[in-house]
Amino acid sequence: MLHTVAKLHYQSDMSQVDIAKKLGLSTATVSRLLQRARSVGIVRIEVIDHSPSEDLSAALIDGLKLRTAAVIDTPSSNVLSALAAPVGSLMQQAGLRSGSTLGIGWGRAVREVTLAGLPQLPGIITVALNGGMQQAAAHFQINEFVRQAAAQMGGMPHFLHAPYVSSTELRDAFLADPTVQQVTSLWDRLDAAIVGVGLTHASNPSEATAALPGERALSHAAGDVLRHYVTEAGEILHWDGEERMIAASPEQLRKVPLCIAVAATPGKAPGIIGAARSGMINALVTDANTAQAILDRLSSNQKTEDQP
Repeated sequence: MLHTVAKLHYQSDMSQVDIAKKLGLSTATVSRLLQRARSVGIVRIEVIDHSPSEDLSAALIDGLKLRTAAVIDTPSSNVLSALAAPVGSLMQQAGLRSGSTLGIGWGRAVREVTLAGLPQLPGIITVALNGGMQQAAAHFQINEFVRQAAAQMGGMPHFLHAPYVSSTELRDAFLADPTVQQVTSLWDRLDAAIVGVGLTHASNPSEATAALPGERALSHAAGDVLRHYVTEAGEILHWDGEERMIAASPEQLRKVPLCIAVAATPGKAPGIIGAARSGMINALVTDANTAQAILDRLSSNQKTEDQP
């Protein structure tokens, strides 16, 4: 009888009154039986506390209208590499498998995530999301990230041997090449992507040397994804030279079922907000400090909007 009453109440969600009617008992007897079931261990009631990181993740999903998010506690060293584990978990939860296509962008966070390790997904296709740049900096070597990710996961890399921006004539020639077309055609059927969110050139002068004059002129940009610049409100900012880029477009990124932004810099909060509002990202993996900076900024912006 104890098991029957417990199952009806806790598994079938029946009230004590309904159980009493069903079994021909008094409600007092049903109450005593449920108490007895708990005391002998037939029923165990646990209160599960959410960790602060889980609370932050839920708040980011709600505030940025994301599909999913993961927040790690901010470690004392190498926070970017610590993002790799939750990135891998999101990929596995999304059901990526052999034949799935994973796009990879550039940036410090993307580099550290691919170096730190991604899960075994034999047969997955990894593909560069943009062309390369004449820069020696390690975080611009996108084809190396594609190779590294494929090696770790047991996948097949697809490299893009083309500049991210060139003359109009050269861009058209590259895009007409069958080898390049084989890569760019994958941008229309991405199952997931890993991208970074760039700081503004004003706040990151060391990176401004790698930008074209048209990019540096975007003083009101909050950040960028694959050099697609956004305001904090999510508006795409067009710039002189953008039409000569070889990169997955904002429209293609918006169609990706799981487009994960990886970032762990509180100063990137405006850019992350803008990227989410633009629709170019629908998932975020970050650390607690950056997550709190995003939520604080969202709260501050809301208070400003509510003022008469």
